[in-house]
Amino acid sequence: MAGAALWDDEYDVVVVGSGAGAMTGALAAASAGLRTAVLERTPLLGGTSAYSGSAAWLPGSQVQARARAGIGDSTESARVYLRALLGEGTARRREAFLETAPKVVEFLERNPAIEFEWRAFPDYFDAPGRMDAGRSFVPLDLPADRLGDLARLVRPSVDRDRAGQSHPAGPLSAGRALIGRLLLALAGTGNGVVRTGTRMTRLIVEDGRVTGVEAETDAGRVRIRALLGVLMAAGGFEGNGAMREEHGVPGAAAWTMAPRGTNAGEPILAAVEIGAATDLMDQAWWCPGVEQPDGAAAFTLGFRGGLMVDASGARFANESLPYDRMGRQMAAAAGRVPAYLVFDSRFGGDLPAISLPGCPPQEHLEAGTWVRAETVGELAERLGLPRENLTATLERFNGFAAGGVDEDFHRGEDPYDLFFADRSHGPNPCLVPVDRPPYYAARVVLSDLGTKGGLRTDVDGRVLDGEDRPIPGLYAAGNTSASFAGHHYPGPGIPIGSAMVFSYRAVLDMAAAR
Repeated sequence: MAGAALWDDEYDVVVVGSGAGAMTGALAAASAGLRTAVLERTPLLGGTSAYSGSAAWLPGSQVQARARAGIGDSTESARVYLRALLGEGTARRREAFLETAPKVVEFLERNPAIEFEWRAFPDYFDAPGRMDAGRSFVPLDLPADRLGDLARLVRPSVDRDRAGQSHPAGPLSAGRALIGRLLLALAGTGNGVVRTGTRMTRLIVEDGRVTGVEAETDAGRVRIRALLGVLMAAGGFEGNGAMREEHGVPGAAAWTMAPRGTNAGEPILAAVEIGAATDLMDQAWWCPGVEQPDGAAAFTLGFRGGLMVDASGARFANESLPYDRMGRQMAAAAGRVPAYLVFDSRFGGDLPAISLPGCPPQEHLEAGTWVRAETVGELAERLGLPRENLTATLERFNGFAAGGVDEDFHRGEDPYDLFFADRSHGPNPCLVPVDRPPYYAARVVLSDLGTKGGLRTDVDGRVLDGEDRPIPGLYAAGNTSASFAGHHYPGPGIPIGSAMVFSYRAVLDMAAAR
C-alpha cells in the first residue's frame, strides 16, 4: 500500500502473537525504552506456549552452569550435537542461536520477575554432544498474587481451557508460569501494551517498507503503525485445514494441540502477499495423540507400558521414542493413523502414558475411542484388525518382555526410553508384558504441537523475499518462521528456545536502526 496511511495507533515495535517468543521480543523492546504493542487475536495470552511444559532449550547459559545445575552443559557441546543432527544447511542461524542463547537467559534473569531452574529431561537423539539428562530448563512456579489481575489474561492449561475453565487456585506452573512471568516483567517496564482481541489481517507497506499492520477488533478495523518494525511470532498454520492440505502437512487441524480458534496462518499469508518466501511448509512438531471422544487429540508421551500396532496388527516402531520421532514414524506409512495402543488390566484400566488433556476411561469406552475385551481375539475383532496378526504380535512382544530385549525396535536401550519407565519392573522396564485380561486398545492419531514451516528468515529474524533479500521492517520468529532445526526436534524446548532467541535478535536489529 503506497502513500500515507491514516493510523489509529503508533508504537516503535508491534509484536504479533503472545507466546514465549513473542513475549520475549516484546520484553526486550520495552526494556530498551521502545514503545511496544503485543497484538493477540484471542482474549487470552500465551497460545500453545501456555499449554506447554515450558521447557526452554537454551544451551550454555547461566542456568545450566556447573556451579548452579552441575550438569556440565556448554555452548560447544550443543554445537557438536546440533551439527551432528542438522548438518551445515542452517549453519549461520545455528551459530546465531548458540551465540545468543546465553545472552537471552542473562537478559531475562536480570528481571526480578523471571526465575529459571534446570530440570532433567533427556535430549532426543543419540548423537555426539547429547546431554543424557537434558539441558533444558523451566521457570519457577509463579504465585498468583504476584501477577494479580494480570493472571486473568494468561491462558489456562489445556485441560481447563478446553473445558472453558480458568486457572485453579494456587500458583501458575509450567507454560502458564513462563507466560505469566514474561507478562509481569513486560508490565513492569512501563513501555508495553497488550491488546487482546486484535487479529492481524494485513501488513501495511509504504515505499517498500513494512510500516504497520491492519487488524480486526470487536470495534472494527484498526491500523497500527510500527516505526521500527513488526515482529510476527504468532504460531503457525496448524489450525487451518485448507493450508495443511495445500502444503501436505500430515495430521489434521482437529488433532493439533494449538488452542482452538487460533493459529490459522494469517501472518504467514499476509507476508507472502507482499513477497515473502517460505520454507518447510510440509513440516510440524509431531506427537502421538490419543483421540478424544469429541474428535480432538490429547498430546501423549511417556509410555510406561503397552505396545502400538498399525492397521495390520503389527508393531512399527519403538513406542518409547521421543514424541516427534514417534509422530514421524506414524506419518511414514499408510495404515499407521489411526494406530492402537494395546495394554492390559495391570494399569487398572488407566492409560499407561501421560496424556493431556486427560479423559476418564469410561467416557472413552462409551464413545468407542477405547475398546475393551476379555481376549486378544475379541479385541482384534472389535478393532477390525487381523486376529492372527495381533495375537502373534502380542506373543512376540511378551517374549521380549520376558527376556528383556526388544529384538525388533530396541525399546529400553536409550536414556529417553528409560526416563518415564518404572525402574522396578522386570529385566527391561520399558517392556511390560501385555497378558492380564481384560485387554484395552486406545485409538491414537497423529497430533502436533504446531507447524514448523513458515517465513524464511535470516540470522536476525528478518523476513526474506524470493531472492533472499530482507523485507525492510518485517521480522518473524517461532512457528511463524521456518525452523532452523529443519526436519529434526533435537530436544525438549527447542521450539520455545529458538522462538525466544530469534525474537530477541529481531528486536536488537530494530533497536540498532533507531
